[in-house]
Amino acid sequence: MAGKRRKSVDDMSIEELRQIIIEKQRAERSRQKSQYRRSNRMINIEPESAPGLLSDELTQLEQDYENFHPNRKPRRTFFDRFLVGIEVVAVLGLILIFFNIFGLLRNLNQEAIASMTLPTLTPTAIFQAVVLPSGHTPPTDPGGVRFNESEIPEHLRAHVQAMASLPLPTASPEQAIRIRIPAISVDAPVVMGDGEEQLKKGVGQYIQSPNPGQKGNLVLSAHNDVFGEIFRDLDQLQPGDEVIIYTNVRAYTYVVQQQQVVGPLQVEVMAQTPDPVVTLISCYPYMVDTHRIVISAALLEQ
Repeated sequence: MAGKRRKSVDDMSIEELRQIIIEKQRAERSRQKSQYRRSNRMINIEPESAPGLLSDELTQLEQDYENFHPNRKPRRTFFDRFLVGIEVVAVLGLILIFFNIFGLLRNLNQEAIASMTLPTLTPTAIFQAVVLPSGHTPPTDPGGVRFNESEIPEHLRAHVQAMASLPLPTASPEQAIRIRIPAISVDAPVVMGDGEEQLKKGVGQYIQSPNPGQKGNLVLSAHNDVFGEIFRDLDQLQPGDEVIIYTNVRAYTYVVQQQQVVGPLQVEVMAQTPDPVVTLISCYPYMVDTHRIVISAALLEQ
């Protein structure tokens, strides 16, 4: 159309310019052919020559187009770099997510292992002694010989009664069965337990103490003025005297270290020790029985 505004070269794309050149070349070839026919002259044009010429002209056209539009290539390069940057950020993000997941799984595994690991439990006695064993009223008491409940604080008496009902350990060949103290002519049986009934039969072993020869405090008690007066003369023992404890397997010799008189509630003398010792306990003084005499002896290494 006459009124249609023609595009300038700068506004055309490469494809449009390419199409214009092709059309011009076709028109030029057609004009030459017509001219040659009118002048009776014909030339043979190799079929391959036209595409070659066209290719050279198109290459030149592209170079000219780039020269006329110097800013278009950098724009494409910036966009390409932008896309590459996005890809790099995405890859780094995936790597970060992977490491976060790996760390989370490792922490979860460690927590699971920690939750399945049982803590090391230190064995403790369910019941602790409140009063030292062998306590009783003296034979001269108007009520006769009986367990001296008045030694125990009233609020702890139920605890002592509960301890009296504890089952005795199963007998073993390593359990004490006999005690000899040559210095005071003691030779008596040893029974497990130090309750009222056990102490009527001989020397009683505290049920939470170790067997003879083992590490710890072997606590033995007996009466001093009733039921055979087995420990009547404990106050005559001197450091260096021997205490021999027998089992079904062998005999163990302990050597007296010290003697002390304590109140009936000073149960710390029954506490366990890192070394093998034996503690002998009896009421004191003779026929009064308000305190306890305590003899400590250490195992003689053999």
